[in-house]
Amino acid sequence: MNKYTDQGKKDTRSGFGAGLAELGRTNPKVVALCADLVGSLKMDEFIAENPDRFFQVGIAEANMMGIAAGLTLGGYIPFTGTFANFSTGRVYDQIRQSIAYSEKNVKICASHAGVTLGEDGATHQILEDIGLMKMLPGMTVINPCDYNQTKAATLAIAKHQGPVYLRFGRPKVANFTPVDQEFEIGKALMLQEGTDVTILATGHLVWEALVAAENLANQGISAEVIDIHTIKPIDAEAIVSSAKKTGCVVSAEEHNYLGGLGESVARVLSMHHPTPQEFIATQDTFGESGTPEQLMEKYGLNTKAIERAVFKVIERKG
Repeated sequence: MNKYTDQGKKDTRSGFGAGLAELGRTNPKVVALCADLVGSLKMDEFIAENPDRFFQVGIAEANMMGIAAGLTLGGYIPFTGTFANFSTGRVYDQIRQSIAYSEKNVKICASHAGVTLGEDGATHQILEDIGLMKMLPGMTVINPCDYNQTKAATLAIAKHQGPVYLRFGRPKVANFTPVDQEFEIGKALMLQEGTDVTILATGHLVWEALVAAENLANQGISAEVIDIHTIKPIDAEAIVSSAKKTGCVVSAEEHNYLGGLGESVARVLSMHHPTPQEFIATQDTFGESGTPEQLMEKYGLNTKAIERAVFKVIERKG
């Protein structure tokens, strides 16, 4: 049975804001930059307490990345903030050349990722950002699942030397992980042990996976649920160990199946333990305008879709 309970719905972007505010009080080297979206990124508290360590660059995201790279030369730890689409797609060249290639200690913090951005529609709902960022040499890619984990991840990346992409979202979702957790980059979290199928989930899909596992248990299926919050470097040992036990895998993410978590999992399994796998992800498509719930339903990114994938992959296992 699912041992986790929803402590009250919160948006993951507010977890970032809380973490950034705490860093403002504890680490004088942390500075923040924003591209005219302070409210959306929940940076107000950091700014109020540290006005001299904040840079409002306006709608000039490429410039923001260049400034952030430059600030690292003075020993600062810059946290950039804007929507995920503008944090990656709009500024990919600047990130590649000035941050990744140059090995700069910049933390690229991106809100409003995936279709749960909602009504703003396809132009803002980036579903390719994980793929873009994980292909960059030296870039760490993190996609936490709730408010508490996002706050913990924000604190952890300040201690990590090197560029990081931290992805989070707009809607209020279940907040179920421990309040004072230690976030370990690159270490998957076993949320529920099982024997019949492994569900490897990231971001908003982690809670959906836990709910699916509980529903499946009522139908006699024992599902193992693992939170893959760090997509790069991925925890290959946890993935292979679970796949050997259950014999089949479902990956679940709010991202295109091309280039996302599922492909990273498939690479690990193909190299170490070939295993039947089903993909919960968008199917090489752009999004559209709608409520987060409507879009998660339409694009098959919810509990019901995970359950269907589990039945399918267990049948393939034979």
